[in-house]
Amino acid sequence: MTLRNPYSLPPEVAVTALMTNDSDLLLTVEEAAKRLRIGRTQMYSLIASGEIQSVTIGRLRRVPAECLAAYVSGLLAAVPSK
Repeated sequence: MTLRNPYSLPPEVAVTALMTNDSDLLLTVEEAAKRLRIGRTQMYSLIASGEIQSVTIGRLRRVPAECLAAYVSGLLAAVPSK
């Protein structure tokens, strides 16, 4: 299996590539940051600003995988096409 650069894929395919495991509906903040390849502090900043939605379960903060996909789709939509 050959892995392709997700940046060279169409936006809808690149976003699907982010969601590698369908069984993970909710991610920890650290897992979400790892998927986006950003730091934990930056991830908390994106959550605090509302750019990425999250949910609380008791005292736990979780990020729905679909919210990561929505965030990346928004970033890709903001990039002017060539």
